[in-house]
Amino acid sequence: MRHFYLSTILTALSGLGALAQTSDFTREHEFTNNCEGPSVDGEGNVYAVNYAMDGTIAQIPKRNKTSIFLTLPKGSTGNGIRFGNANTFYVADFTGHNVLKVNLETKQVSVHCHEPSMNQPNDLAITSKGHIFCSDPNWKAGTGQVWHVSPEGKAKIVAPSMGTTNGIDVSPDERTLYVNESVQRNVWAFDIGADGSLSNKRLLIQFADGGMDGMRCDANGNLYITRHGKGEVAVVAPDGKIVKTIKTKGKSVSNICFGGKKGRTCYITLQDRGCMETFTADAPGREWTMMQAFLGKK
Repeated sequence: MRHFYLSTILTALSGLGALAQTSDFTREHEFTNNCEGPSVDGEGNVYAVNYAMDGTIAQIPKRNKTSIFLTLPKGSTGNGIRFGNANTFYVADFTGHNVLKVNLETKQVSVHCHEPSMNQPNDLAITSKGHIFCSDPNWKAGTGQVWHVSPEGKAKIVAPSMGTTNGIDVSPDERTLYVNESVQRNVWAFDIGADGSLSNKRLLIQFADGGMDGMRCDANGNLYITRHGKGEVAVVAPDGKIVKTIKTKGKSVSNICFGGKKGRTCYITLQDRGCMETFTADAPGREWTMMQAFLGKK
């Protein structure tokens, strides 16, 4: 009988997220179900899209201190956010078919790239020299593609005829681009050319179940992949092997970024809970180390 009660209690606690390896960073239901695109500036402030209502970008300087940083122009809705330097970040605008450019100090929003033939720009990856790669899924058709947006804002398709492209990131040495397909559950790797072209497409890993959304590289080249619907973040090594799995409180994990004083704090967005959770990684994020370089820090 004792074992029965213990099993019942553990099952109940598990359902409440007691086995989660994360903690809350913002309060539940502050964000809409399009909660996405976290990114961190040089001072450690966290940004995420669609706070309180779609079309907004939130700033979170510390736990449970969320406020609207800015509202995007009418017709625009943000998804992925990436910093191009210490004072500039870019936003994938999936309703306006844009990559938007935001001045961190003035909050001025401009169109870096407008491409009407984009399906719906989803997530962004960026190199230290300002080359942007944009995932572009067609959810209804189950297809997708990847765009390269030059530092001057010119777009071209560099990976056509893919599945539902979603999470995307660049390796620490900026020689490899990783792209996942949410529905097909594939993660692909490409070689990056000097002009932003992609070649040598190869499969890194395929998951047997669950979905995928955003992903980020750490400084060691491991991919942190949000498993939308699975309630976890999978850490995958450059050879395609799963290193570890982090359990989350919410199930609909949509995206991830690195920040904190040592760059090892992971911030994740949860669409079912309308909030952000956090956990500690084993290494700093690639994007965080790139920000330190922008700031002139080692």
